[in-house]
Amino acid sequence: MKEQQLIQDILYEVEKAVVGKHDVLARILLAILARGHVLLEDIPGVGKTTIALAFSRALGLRCQRVQFTPDVMPSDLTGFSVYRRDTGRMEYQPGALLCNLFLADELNRATSRTQSALLEAMEEGQVTVDGVSHPIPQPFLVIATQNPAGAAGTQLLPDSQLDRFALRLSVGYPTRAEEAAMVRGRQGGNPLDLVRQAADHDAIEALRAAAEQVYLSDEVLDYLLLLIGTTRHEGAILQGASPRATLALVAVSRSHALADGRDYVLPSDVTAVFYDVIAHRLVFAPQAGRTDPERADLLRHLVRSVRPPKLR
Repeated sequence: MKEQQLIQDILYEVEKAVVGKHDVLARILLAILARGHVLLEDIPGVGKTTIALAFSRALGLRCQRVQFTPDVMPSDLTGFSVYRRDTGRMEYQPGALLCNLFLADELNRATSRTQSALLEAMEEGQVTVDGVSHPIPQPFLVIATQNPAGAAGTQLLPDSQLDRFALRLSVGYPTRAEEAAMVRGRQGGNPLDLVRQAADHDAIEALRAAAEQVYLSDEVLDYLLLLIGTTRHEGAILQGASPRATLALVAVSRSHALADGRDYVLPSDVTAVFYDVIAHRLVFAPQAGRTDPERADLLRHLVRSVRPPKLR
């Protein structure tokens, strides 16, 4: 499939700047194809910002970056109106969100009011200032980074914010060999300078349209809904997956199938992305454990409890 080749070309360019994180990069691209947004959660310095900038170059996207601190205001993101004496009218000044790829660096250091300014943009692709809505250029993608909860100056993102992200991913430390390759790669300059554009806006929209046309059978849909249902009836989960989570799981599963060279979804596509799409949207009870590995074990148990359909 030509779509599969283009996906591989995009990843090839991004991996010029990001060493040894193929799985993370591939899943970010799945979110892009699914018209979703990505939350990267990890300690500072593991390459989260580099990943976002590499994707902006490989996809030819106009990127805006905001380093979130408590003094960042909602108007810094949405824009504001100023009075023009020469025309006698209020004129809109675009904010940082008016771009293709918005990098929200350390989002959980911002105030709740500033965080909420992202919600309309992420859900509806527009911002509203003084009662007037302004469309955001398409394609539009938010890649937000956050430091682990408990780090100095951070606060937990609200459930409504987390539910807007199609995927939550962790970059993780590189292996010793990967870190050595990273050091050597920087001796000749910034690896980001090596990243070339592999797709334009039309190509991205074509990939997204192709992903939306991937066939989802009734049997696979029933299986997906059963998996979602287990999160709503498990005693160790206080708040299960929302209908928005269902739509995200369908979209990312379709993208996974497309990236695998198929025009139909298999149960394995659903289970492959289930944790990254669903886990951050759930509220766990204490008996589920306090660490991500413990909660991942619970979700794997739920997946195993649902028998996948036998497709003809």
